[in-house]
Amino acid sequence: MSLVLLDWLMIAAQLPGKFLHLGVALWAIGQMHNSRAVPLSNITSLRFGLDRNAKYRALAWLEEAGLISVERKAGHAPLVTILEARSGS
Repeated sequence: MSLVLLDWLMIAAQLPGKFLHLGVALWAIGQMHNSRAVPLSNITSLRFGLDRNAKYRALAWLEEAGLISVERKAGHAPLVTILEARSGS
């Protein structure tokens, strides 16, 4: 496991709720697609134990923590880009 991933997950683990669930899902999907930018559908998030509302709360918290950026477009799954954990976070 890379130190970047480990640092990222340690920060996500300190957030409330199921935010670590979403983080693990994003990293897994990113690895499957060999990309840090991944679409996150409601169906995909359900597979990782997050309903639609939990998904949006988790996206907001991870974005606020500086772990992801989110591109939102009406009628489409959000495009989530996994960012490197800020040192000292």
